Amino acid sequence: SGFIFMWHLAHALFFIGLGAVASFRVGVGQHDMTGPAAQVNFMGYAVPNQIGRGIHMRLHARAFVVQDDNDSRVAFVSLDGGMGSDLLNIKVLARVGELLGDSSIYSYDNLAISGTHSHSGPAGFLQYVLYQFTSLGYVEETMDAFVEGISQAIVEAHNNVEEGSISYTTGNKLLESNINRSPSSYLLNPEEERAMYEDVGDTDKNMLLLKFAAADGSDIGMLNWFAVHGTCMNNTNKLISGDNKGLASYLFEKDINGYDVLPGEGKFVAAFASTNLGDVSPNTQGPVCHSGPNEGMPCDFVSSTCKDDKGKDKNEACYSLGPGEDMFESTKIIGTNQYEHAKDLYSKATEKLEGKVDYRHSFLDMRNKEVVLSDGSTGRTCPAALGYSFAAGTTDGPGMFDFTQGTNSSSPFWNVVSGFISKPTEEEKACQAPKPILLNTGDVEKPYDWDPATVPISIFQIGDLFVLNAPGELTTMAGRRLRRSIEGVLKEGGVENPVVTIAGLTNTYTHYITTFEEYQAQRYEAASTLYGPHTLEAYIQEFTRITKDLLDGVESETDSAPEDLTDKQISFVPPVVVDFAPIGSSFGDIKEDASETYGAGDVVSVSFHAANPRNNQRIGGSFLTVERKVGDGWQVKYVDGDWCTKFMWEGGVGHVGQSTATIEWDISEAKGVEEGTYRICYAGTRKHITGKMEEFDGCSREFSVAA
Repeated sequence: SGFIFMWHLAHALFFIGLGAVASFRVGVGQHDMTGPAAQVNFMGYAVPNQIGRGIHMRLHARAFVVQDDNDSRVAFVSLDGGMGSDLLNIKVLARVGELLGDSSIYSYDNLAISGTHSHSGPAGFLQYVLYQFTSLGYVEETMDAFVEGISQAIVEAHNNVEEGSISYTTGNKLLESNINRSPSSYLLNPEEERAMYEDVGDTDKNMLLLKFAAADGSDIGMLNWFAVHGTCMNNTNKLISGDNKGLASYLFEKDINGYDVLPGEGKFVAAFASTNLGDVSPNTQGPVCHSGPNEGMPCDFVSSTCKDDKGKDKNEACYSLGPGEDMFESTKIIGTNQYEHAKDLYSKATEKLEGKVDYRHSFLDMRNKEVVLSDGSTGRTCPAALGYSFAAGTTDGPGMFDFTQGTNSSSPFWNVVSGFISKPTEEEKACQAPKPILLNTGDVEKPYDWDPATVPISIFQIGDLFVLNAPGELTTMAGRRLRRSIEGVLKEGGVENPVVTIAGLTNTYTHYITTFEEYQAQRYEAASTLYGPHTLEAYIQEFTRITKDLLDGVESETDSAPEDLTDKQISFVPPVVVDFAPIGSSFGDIKEDASETYGAGDVVSVSFHAANPRNNQRIGGSFLTVERKVGDGWQVKYVDGDWCTKFMWEGGVGHVGQSTATIEWDISEAKGVEEGTYRICYAGTRKHITGKMEEFDGCSREFSVAA
């Protein structure tokens, strides 16, 4: 019996050991993709005067490659930007193929590029006219930086692939970090459906987290999905920022890589990706009136308006604020909440993913797709169109033209104005009803397409994890319905415990996706559901189709890929002409110097005679350094990608002339500051009238910092 016991024990230990054997080959990578730091409009709020003037935090692309024993692989990229873009995918695939010397490794099928939806990054990287109004067209400087940053991150992840494992967990709810900004629409969903989510309410509060480890158990990376908009930084912000998710990534990476490792230079990569955040805001104080007789009171629940002094309902005064005293503190609170929650989940992620890596992808022509509805009847999607409430904006950032949310009727004036663009047919009006069409974008092709007609969807399988790569912003309930539907398909197909998540804003941008019931209210999200009331049902139908294809091992049918519109792009962003320094001064000279001593809670501010930062984006570098004296030399402690610094640029007249760079270092926000002697340095590139570029730099006086 002793022999039998030892035999069983040996076999038990053998199989326990097998459980620790790596199931996948995994690789991670990241790269700077910040883009032009000045004179380019920000993507997100569509506010014309929200034009960049510097950097609070640099933007990064974070890539994760997973490969199985049969060399089937997927690449998922989370970028500190507004959203994916089909033109971005076209160019990234070409560049990755060039860098790897093989264009067959990655394709539309197995690459997903998802935006965190920060509203504080440069615009001009989508190829459709509607998204180019406030950016003055296509911005090649943005596109080039995004393409190179994303491509380098993918190649780094590809080259870093090693035997490893992926564990996951969802853990407890993350509270006080998001609210629903259209709760009146959410309440239109069936009561019995809402009751299924009584424990979390009208926003998703669970975070799905993946822990990537090497075969020896060492940390490689972390990827999670949590629903919240990148709108802590409001529409008055002029500094590039990854917003709350960018900060959460920064904090997690600093924690693992060490605080002496500069941003983007550590081996460990942490991505906080977007999911069904369509109606989910980080501005947790909720919408209140900020002027008028009801100042300080809640806005109208349905229309998100406030009475002005004449008793008229106005949307401009109704907006939400975050939990902090200002947008920077709010970003810190919401970002830190996500980081701390993810760090806790990371320590508890023990459920291993095992199995194969697979994927399916389809392009969908959404202009007139037949949809079989739940009652067996059929409906159709519609050519793209935006409703009146689109122009009202949201409580994260109201619109400017006196539109209100929940508008189901049209205006003769705006009907005439929008009719100059494209007048919808009676059939199109009926298809989009009850949406009153403001912009009939689907029929406009001059100077080129205004909105996508063909959009990508895909599903990634990594063991029992299934990632639904969706090309828009699903609302809370829309995301829940999609996940439930695909979970049901997977279980019917023999997957006992599928883990399903949605990667939002992936591979292109199609605005919002609401439920049919929410669509009836025509708040902002519904007015921005491009393809009509059956948009969600169409996506559920098509995701179901490609999921079944994956389970059955057959290829997925697809419509034609979207056209590459590069040659048609128009840009009205003026180039940098020339930089001047004042007579008697040189580039890099000090305008206002630092003081001699500072304490732990102080802010150091230094300004320099500067040049336009568009001359050299310093991708992978920095416009500033905070340096500490060590012996006879200087050690770089902080750069413009650090939370504790700000690089602020103020230009001259237009795109010509003198400019000033002001650098701030908030000592209270810097981790591990040592006493000692410091200086702040600035690096720039000037443009001569001949077009020649010339590098320069300058440093402040030495100053002391006391603990």
